[in-house]
Amino acid sequence: MANLDVLEKSIPVAPIKIAALEGCMDLAKQVDQHLVQYRKELCEHHSAGLSLSGYYEPSYLLECSCPRFGTGEGKGIMHESVRGTDLFIMADVMNYSITYKVRGRINHMSPDNHYQDLKRIISAATGKAHRINVIMPFLYESRQHKRSGRESLDCALALKELAAMGVSNIITFDAHDPRVQNAIPLRGLDNFMPTYQFLKALMKSVPDLKLDNNHLMIISPDEGAMARAVYFANILGVDVGMFYKRRDYSTVVNGKNPIVAHEFLGDSVEGKDVIIIDDMISSGESMLDVAKQIKAKGANRVYVCCTFGLFTDGFAKFDDFYEKGYITKVITTNLTYQKPELLEKPYYETADMTKYLASIMDTLNHDVSVEKVRNTTTKINNLLEKCQGK
Repeated sequence: MANLDVLEKSIPVAPIKIAALEGCMDLAKQVDQHLVQYRKELCEHHSAGLSLSGYYEPSYLLECSCPRFGTGEGKGIMHESVRGTDLFIMADVMNYSITYKVRGRINHMSPDNHYQDLKRIISAATGKAHRINVIMPFLYESRQHKRSGRESLDCALALKELAAMGVSNIITFDAHDPRVQNAIPLRGLDNFMPTYQFLKALMKSVPDLKLDNNHLMIISPDEGAMARAVYFANILGVDVGMFYKRRDYSTVVNGKNPIVAHEFLGDSVEGKDVIIIDDMISSGESMLDVAKQIKAKGANRVYVCCTFGLFTDGFAKFDDFYEKGYITKVITTNLTYQKPELLEKPYYETADMTKYLASIMDTLNHDVSVEKVRNTTTKINNLLEKCQGK
């Protein structure tokens, strides 16, 4: 683990514990394994040895649950003591696979349900834990980050609610608009990016990928993703291009203005591999349209990198585009629920975020700056040097 010297010279805030909601349990178990390994390495690295109570444990997971009554009402239960702990509560608000019964009928958990369960677990721990931290990879309701009419601002309200309940830190990934943290200026909201993990997954799954300006180009599918694309392109030393969405603002379909066309701004992509980078794949319509247009302009291979793979309309169109050669790879993180069917797709690759999450939690628990964890430029450069040296 990196930053061993920094962590060795610091004292943890309190014994660390992880409370994972049901929808985030698989991810939490993997994070827990890495955290155990990190603590083991740090204890071995420490010249005098670490004998702090609760510092090195075989597992940091604690048992909690949110059972439901027959009416659908729920409650949060902590099955272990959390008194004096540095508690990290993990919640995946996008896990639609979790179900519960209401009057004998099966209901699938919605983001609203997951958020209510998160508050229930916080309520069960408030006043007992030394500090409460929330890890919410997909920030609840973050797509509605500003008003374009008389609309609710659910994300800002949720952040205020969590802060009022005693949450000290909120950890999220690739927030749709990180300026939403202005809603809670006196609380910590850390937004991390999976750029290094994208590159690592790409280089592992595509050994012949050439990372130079003559063979590669980074594309932003819209103006909102431009900052991500520029960072990726700058660190690789390649050109960047952008599509902008021309919308029909006279109509509303499924809560949004439909896209009329995607217009491309940028240099020629002919003969180059292209990486399209964005924060999420929802239905995928926009992303696939961009991929099709890129191929029509003469691009070689098209790789799609998105932090969150939601696939709300299924995989049929992605299968079709893969068979037709419009896309070569789709890479998303494992920060949200991945349907088993997705993992079997020949074009799909996972960017594993569990080590990164464990490192973030370990750093926060030691109460040291997270900038070394957040800034992955050095790690990316080391990865590039390693691959170029082969």
